[in-house]
Amino acid sequence: MDIDESAVRKSDGFLRQGWWWLKALPERFINKVVEFAHKVEKLGKDDPRRIIHSIKVGLTLSLVSLLYYIRPIYGGFGSSTMWAIITVVVVFEYSVGATLGKGFNRALATFFAGALGFGVHHLATLAGDKGEPAVRWFFVFLLAAVASFARFFPGVKARYDYGVLIFILTFCLVSVSGYQEAEILKLAHQRVLTILMGCLTCVIMSILVFPVWAGLDFHKLIARNIEKQADFLQGFGELYFGTKGDTDMSWLHGYRSVLNSKTAEEAMANFARWEPPHGKFRFRHPWKQYLKVGATTRQCAYRLEALSNGITSEMKEPSEFKKIITLSCMEICVESGKALQEISSAVKKMTYPFTVSAHIMNARNAADDLHTALETITLEDTNILEDVMPAASVISLLLEIIECTENIAESVKELACLAKFKGADVATSPEKQTRRLLRRGNIKPHHVENDSVHALITMYATSAMVE
Repeated sequence: MDIDESAVRKSDGFLRQGWWWLKALPERFINKVVEFAHKVEKLGKDDPRRIIHSIKVGLTLSLVSLLYYIRPIYGGFGSSTMWAIITVVVVFEYSVGATLGKGFNRALATFFAGALGFGVHHLATLAGDKGEPAVRWFFVFLLAAVASFARFFPGVKARYDYGVLIFILTFCLVSVSGYQEAEILKLAHQRVLTILMGCLTCVIMSILVFPVWAGLDFHKLIARNIEKQADFLQGFGELYFGTKGDTDMSWLHGYRSVLNSKTAEEAMANFARWEPPHGKFRFRHPWKQYLKVGATTRQCAYRLEALSNGITSEMKEPSEFKKIITLSCMEICVESGKALQEISSAVKKMTYPFTVSAHIMNARNAADDLHTALETITLEDTNILEDVMPAASVISLLLEIIECTENIAESVKELACLAKFKGADVATSPEKQTRRLLRRGNIKPHHVENDSVHALITMYATSAMVE
């Protein structure tokens, strides 16, 4: 009897749980739909170009699919028309550079693989029934092995990896097919033309209809990464040394995206190399130099990561040692932040960073004052472990940040000269720079003598010379 009663209770509990689950199902479904709608809205607001890109892909596919309904074209290509649609699906990317790169790789790889496959097929038929399998096997093995090994080269991996894959696939399909030579030649001709049609449609649509330039996005990314570090230094100095409250902490974690930006920067640089001249970006724009700027920026971000650890561990009443170093350290933070802000602004506006040297010099002067202050400090009645060591770690990092800021400035100056930013021609010519200073009245003619030109220009901090 007891067993029957417990079984009844269990079944009753199971039915009750099932009923509540079914009752809550509509509400749960509505919540999921609302959550998904919010995600879609956020995704569109973050970058409206994503919506435009999706529309462009749909429009391109619909245009290419019309080939099936144009009888003269479909009658000429037959079922090979499907390759145009497949090409649009795999080639059309978000940016112009990515689309051009994939389209070029696919078209070129299909052409060469088709030609080689046809040649291998012809040689195999000449070898007779017994030699044909051996010839096919040998060339498939040889070309597949060589092409696969070529993918390990960094230059090939970065720009032609997709093309190598298409080459291997197309070559194998053509060389081992059982068609006659005339049929293979016709089939290869149809597929190459339909793939070219798909690639050209993608390229035209990508360039002419609301283009997304990878080079422009890369340019903005580099400037934005430098600006985030400038914001951090400004906020860190005010918070750590107690000159301002922590009401706005939006600057605290902005630099962290710089630490993981290497992959995105390399991808954007690769895509940007495929793009034609557009806007202020000329032919053979120095995209490799942007990678150098990004590398020096990340080196600075690693120091900021170490500094950020001091914010949580050192939020107490400042010690006497900390009070002594506050003024000089604040000056280093402010001037380094201003220097990075000037560099970011120069990259955005594509102008030469003339005034950045003044801020770097001010930061170095503050570092010299800090050294002088440290020489006069006595550590009597001072808790070295709690008061001196954390502050000393911050001092060391700030001095390293000055070096990193100077490295970023030098790499941006080199970029400005290579990309011919506004004012770069003046900065690279000592004679033009001297005349510019004379016209402004910043230096007197009798002060300009031989090797003193560079020192005077740096002293007055009206511009930065490329050493």
